[in-house]
Amino acid sequence: MRRTLRWLLSLVVLIGTVSAAGTATAAGPTDSATPDIKDRILAVPGMSLVEEKPYPGYRFFVLSYTQPVDHRRPAAGTFQQRLTLLHKDTSRPTVFFTSGYHVNPNPRRSEPTRIVDGNQVSLEYRFFTPSRPQPADWSKLNIWQAASDQHRLFTALKKIYDRKWVATGGSKGGMTATYYERFYPHDMDAVVAYVAPNDVVNREDSAYDRFFATVGSEQCRARLDALQREALVRRAPLQKKYQEWAAAEGATFHTVGSIDKAYEAVVLDFVWAFWQYWGEQDCASVPDAATATDDAVYDTIDTYSGWSFYTDQGLEPYTPYFYQAATELGSPSLRMAHLDGLTRYGYQPARNFVPDDIPVWFKPWAMRDIDTWVRHNAQRMLFVNGERDPWGAEPFRVDRGARDSYVLTAPGMNHGANIAGLAEKERALATAKLLEWTGVAPAAVRAAPEKARPLAGYDARLDKRDVQRELRLRP
Repeated sequence: MRRTLRWLLSLVVLIGTVSAAGTATAAGPTDSATPDIKDRILAVPGMSLVEEKPYPGYRFFVLSYTQPVDHRRPAAGTFQQRLTLLHKDTSRPTVFFTSGYHVNPNPRRSEPTRIVDGNQVSLEYRFFTPSRPQPADWSKLNIWQAASDQHRLFTALKKIYDRKWVATGGSKGGMTATYYERFYPHDMDAVVAYVAPNDVVNREDSAYDRFFATVGSEQCRARLDALQREALVRRAPLQKKYQEWAAAEGATFHTVGSIDKAYEAVVLDFVWAFWQYWGEQDCASVPDAATATDDAVYDTIDTYSGWSFYTDQGLEPYTPYFYQAATELGSPSLRMAHLDGLTRYGYQPARNFVPDDIPVWFKPWAMRDIDTWVRHNAQRMLFVNGERDPWGAEPFRVDRGARDSYVLTAPGMNHGANIAGLAEKERALATAKLLEWTGVAPAAVRAAPEKARPLAGYDARLDKRDVQRELRLRP
């Protein structure tokens, strides 16, 4: 009897021990066993905290990271690069996001982050304020140096976030994610590049002319072309209004060269900007050129293009973009036959929007190299484009040699195209692939990929799209 009681007592103790261990595992390590995530992040050499902002279900940090100005010569100087971290759990995948421009200092969740229910690291692109070396050696602003920024940060954070990683971004951010994969193909487990232009040969831009000859309805195209033409026909009275506005605002035009050049540049952006951010459904709001007043023409151009952009004050925040467009990325140019005899400068090259004291030298091989590599070496890469997005006229493609990679187009969508906007079968394919690539596909999705859905629910604040209508022909 005593032997039986001792055996039962031992069994109870054993069951209790196993149960307690199982409970501890499910809840994760206790605070006393594992340092707080903020402490772990700040233990990374060169990492400092700017601020922490509360957000339900996450920890959100604005951080600064010390980077070499030149990754080939790390001892030659450093700068502080801003980033944010939306922390969910170290057991989840991590999405590496960049817009290719400034970083948003508020909590945001990219579409891939919601799909995989993961963490998100968002990095500001080098040379965008405040992530600019002082003094600025502009020769160190190139796609390889920027990819090396990402590689170095990834290497540091991978020790903490050791699950799968995905690089993503939209527009110039999609380009950035693609270049990162080209130069460091072993870092990421997948890439999702949204609306990423691919200007392989800078001087060959006929694809854009074909796009604008067929996009939308003939009636809408004619309405837009007529108003754009009218703005040049009425150049004198409308430019007088522009001059009055500039004087009142203290706006100057040293970089572009003159108010006349700025005026024409804004007008020439009008049709492109309309299709980039608006669409056929908005065409009726564009006034009829034949009957529109000067004020109506002026205000319409301002709504879609923005008179402020080509001022020195409007251009300055985007000097890094124009520098890159003038040295590696390329920039589009259009023929615009409907404006024959009215334009004085045509589509001005990106060099015209970079201050004269910054040396510029174009490298035509840079985009050719990227394009060739993607076509033949892409692996687990997903490109999402918009059917009515002008930037999609020259897209990335995948050819022989590429593996498990896809180029998908969202019907009717513009520069805000995303996976959610794809046709049903392609939406399910893209979602299932992303879940598979990050190792978090549920059993039901593995058995039936067409059932794939985002793992995290929609959050109106967190999932707010940051597609900004910057009122300028730029990605």
